Amino acid sequence: MDRTLSPLHDFGVKNGIRFFLVSYVDLLGVVRSKLVPLSAIQTMERTGAGFAGYAAHFLMTAADSDMLAVPDVTSVMKLPWNVEVAWVASDLYMNGVLVQQSPRQVLKNQIEKATRLGYRMKTGVECEFFLLSNDSEVQTADLKDKTTKPCYDQGALMRNYKIISELCDHMKTLGWKLYQADHEDGNGQFELNWEYDDCLATADKHTFFKFMVKSVAEKHGCRATFMPKPFLNKTGNGAHCHVSVWDTTASTNLFLDAHGTLGLASLAYNFIAGVLENAEALVSILNPTVNSYKRIDGHTTMSGSSWAPCSVSYTGNNRTHMIRIPDAGRFELRLADGAVNPYLLQAAILASGLDGIERNLNPGPRSDWNGHLPAPNGIVLRTLPTTLLDALRKLSGSQFLRQALGEEFTTSYVEVQMERWRSYSRHLSQWELDNTLDC
Repeated sequence: MDRTLSPLHDFGVKNGIRFFLVSYVDLLGVVRSKLVPLSAIQTMERTGAGFAGYAAHFLMTAADSDMLAVPDVTSVMKLPWNVEVAWVASDLYMNGVLVQQSPRQVLKNQIEKATRLGYRMKTGVECEFFLLSNDSEVQTADLKDKTTKPCYDQGALMRNYKIISELCDHMKTLGWKLYQADHEDGNGQFELNWEYDDCLATADKHTFFKFMVKSVAEKHGCRATFMPKPFLNKTGNGAHCHVSVWDTTASTNLFLDAHGTLGLASLAYNFIAGVLENAEALVSILNPTVNSYKRIDGHTTMSGSSWAPCSVSYTGNNRTHMIRIPDAGRFELRLADGAVNPYLLQAAILASGLDGIERNLNPGPRSDWNGHLPAPNGIVLRTLPTTLLDALRKLSGSQFLRQALGEEFTTSYVEVQMERWRSYSRHLSQWELDNTLDC
């Protein structure tokens, strides 16, 4: 068989790969894969790996045709902790047509629109996670990590050096341009930061990063979790996203204006306004679990801080609002949590931002106060939905997002998530028993 037209086969031969994980991400962010030997990857590259869509979180039934995952060679990454295996993201087809409820396709549709308008979004994500013990009880792996002000704690960072340094080495091997790792504000919580990239590449890396962190933690006898709020008295896991928009050649940052307010051009403020305009409807995408809403309820932790927003607002270098402008030429969206689907995170931001640009929206005045305290001078800010159900209703009722993200995707996402909500509602909690048994 002629291998000359198979970039993945060539990659495998050059890098000593025996198997490829041909992967995709479903609506709830679960990574689905098949392990494909090098000898078969050329066929998979041409025709795709077959999956039953009904087996994943999609609005499909067992009567639907096979879903074919066609690998995208631009995303391939060799597993630094298992060098015989490479991971590759895929685009999904059914009956020869792209699956429009596929999160990666939802993002690619937004990228295509941005390109037509002359824009290219670059982003970086900050993925927080906890290292837990492998015991049945949910507790941090480092039992010495008990300080009430753990953020940037050097001792806790170095006690976990083997895991954190291995992750750093792997990211260096992958060429991600890692620039720092730190202990975050929750006991047992960490974050590693790498350089920003085109938003599709960032989504692929975000997906791979979670896989890598969990794999390395397991190797060291721990469990890594990106759960939004695994501990009520500790800071939750965020997935803060730094955003800038460039021209299509990636040579000019269109958000940067040395003479603009806080170093941002008017285009950046239009983009920010679009995100603010659609914020309530975005929440079910950026905060996609029942547990997510314990993170954005505005309550402080035992350290006295809450790093998550609870209102629709933007500010300068102030970490208590939904959008922060930390530096010239970019902004940070602090709303998304660790459970967010990496592709839908980028798609939601880009769709909303383009809406702001196309409609020339204005974000209004900044909220330059502590966002977890009452607003001054009688100012009333819009609040975020407080449950997944409320957030799903906002998304379902958003005609803009239905049109921008696609009717097929929006309908599928809402229905799949509503079933999750119904499953949660049918659950009998200990709180109900404690407070209602003797009614």
